[in-house]
Amino acid sequence: MLPADSTPVATPASAATLASLGLFAPGLLRAAATLGWARPTPVQAAAMPAMVQGADMLATAPTGSGKTAAFVLPLLQKLVGMPSDHQPAPQRRLPLRALVLCPTRELALQTAAVLRALGPPLTTVVAVGGGSVNTQLLALRGGADLVVATPGRLLDLVRHNALPLGSLQLLVLDEADRLLDLGFADELGALLARLPAQRQTWMFSATLPDEVQALANQLLRNPQRVDVRPAGDAAAVSVAQRAIVVDSSRRNVLLRHLIERHGWARVLVFVATQHASEQVAAKLQRAGLRAAALHGQLSAGRRHQVLAEFGHGTLAVLVATDLAARGIDVAGLGVVVNHDLPRSAVDHTHRVGRSGRAGLAGLAVSFILADAPGSEAHFRLIEKRQGQRVPREIEAGFEPVALVLAELPADPTGGVKGRRPSKKDKLRAAAAAAAPRR
Repeated sequence: MLPADSTPVATPASAATLASLGLFAPGLLRAAATLGWARPTPVQAAAMPAMVQGADMLATAPTGSGKTAAFVLPLLQKLVGMPSDHQPAPQRRLPLRALVLCPTRELALQTAAVLRALGPPLTTVVAVGGGSVNTQLLALRGGADLVVATPGRLLDLVRHNALPLGSLQLLVLDEADRLLDLGFADELGALLARLPAQRQTWMFSATLPDEVQALANQLLRNPQRVDVRPAGDAAAVSVAQRAIVVDSSRRNVLLRHLIERHGWARVLVFVATQHASEQVAAKLQRAGLRAAALHGQLSAGRRHQVLAEFGHGTLAVLVATDLAARGIDVAGLGVVVNHDLPRSAVDHTHRVGRSGRAGLAGLAVSFILADAPGSEAHFRLIEKRQGQRVPREIEAGFEPVALVLAELPADPTGGVKGRRPSKKDKLRAAAAAAAPRR
């Protein structure tokens, strides 16, 4: 169990090679090199030696810092290096040896793609929602060495007696904070009750809220703790942030203006709802931009197509709900825009972390609504939780209405240019006054 006074282990200096961290399988090292994993990132250097040696692990690191490789490589080495007497006789069902739980379908599919790209001769099955459960039942008829799954679908398969868990030796919880945030606590409890007590468990997370700490206390035995987050639990330090104050009705025009003015080739835009994602994408399309929506109500095939087009550069703008806050890993994604502010500081961290990955520079832009007084207060709370302050800006030509009214000359009747401020105008003026001007 994780002791109450546990402190993070020191992050070692950059190691020369992955082999120096305890990896020794030649084929695995060669495959890692082809993926560009030549030098360990800080989280890999800190976590992998203990994991290879058999320790439980609680690792906290920003998105884009190499967490997937930090658990995938030791996992494959343990499975490939297992003695031959652990293998079943011909015609017998493969016993499940390792399980990776992910919060979203997209993240599970990307993790499975990495596992397969590394190429060891293992039977890997992906069990996620959005696809036919019958197809996954058939894939598991002969068993599997490794399953990558979302909790809900995995529990369905277990209840169908398609996936015995008694032989499990290694459990990985990827994006543990998101697993709990998305309401998987009940599914996790039901699954964990079915797992053997004697196993190795690794937990990886971008943030460490109390719920994740409590889950770690429950699951982990004498774990190593690795924490390579920047000060204040902010997103990766390579991501710059901007906060622009604007009227809500002008967000779409401002978004198009910023894309065109700065020549952003690829932009991920976050909105609050499915309807908003469709609406914003449609308006950008009418303005001549290559845009598409991504949300949970799209078919699995359509979601895969949209993500592929965005990754290949066919789409310039992807307008997504928080479905995409975890699981999207697009090489070279430079800009994230919070068209709608996230619900929480945790969601903000993961949205921002979609850019600036693998040490590349990134930019996150948040729209603060001048005509919604709660918008400024909500963003201040996000700033407080992430331990930093983002200066407010007003883009030329997009000044909030309340600010424009405040600067116009008053007439003798007490109105502005012959017009008395309405109640809505007064609310806008109050919001503008609360937002520092650049």
